[in-house]
Amino acid sequence: MSEHAVYIVRCHDDTYYTGYAVDVTQRIATHNAGKGAKYTRARLPVVLVHQEVFATKSEAMKREYAIKQLTRSQKERLIQGGTS
Repeated sequence: MSEHAVYIVRCHDDTYYTGYAVDVTQRIATHNAGKGAKYTRARLPVVLVHQEVFATKSEAMKREYAIKQLTRSQKERLIQGGTS
């Protein structure tokens, strides 16, 4: 059974990027190699600041969408251990 994760990275310009991955460690390495999302390529390096794991891809994708709808301050509360 594979795990499905949603993650947030802080980019070099202090912005946040939210994504989905099965292997978050590998995905962060891909981002930092300049081969990830177009958004992160111009904002390297990125640092993992939050991740959540789900049993299904569907659950993870729904959560990714929900996180992307949050404001920056709501994302910061989530990263600091709050709920959003």
